[in-house]
Amino acid sequence: MQGFPFPELDWEGTRPFWKGAARGELVIPRCRACSAFVWYPRERCRACRSANLAWTRVSGRAALFSYTVVHDVFVKPFAELVPYATGLVVLAEDPAVRLATLLVDCDPAALRIGQPLRAVFRPLPFSGPEVLAPLFTPA
Repeated sequence: MQGFPFPELDWEGTRPFWKGAARGELVIPRCRACSAFVWYPRERCRACRSANLAWTRVSGRAALFSYTVVHDVFVKPFAELVPYATGLVVLAEDPAVRLATLLVDCDPAALRIGQPLRAVFRPLPFSGPEVLAPLFTPA
């Protein structure tokens, strides 16, 4: 779908995230001064205010923090997926890091809060250049 509003592949703030995903890696900014992960990307560390951040590969292990099952077509490129589950996952490296994601390869009725998950990289379902994204599936 032309003009679909996300992801913003060329925005400087998330460009390394999408480049990592294209390689099959989940990368998150991390402060070199205090080691805190900084998500959503910002110019300074949320813990110590340092501007010395580096994009760091993480394991892709996570736990389900919250989710919902979508039964109606709200976003046309996702129409063929209905019903599908979308949620927030917390990374094993830092539970303060929560990623919004599509939950795949699972029965939405079987999902449980706290359930272990792992990242998988799949193309997003819209036309245009193929964009791999970190999605999550039960571990």
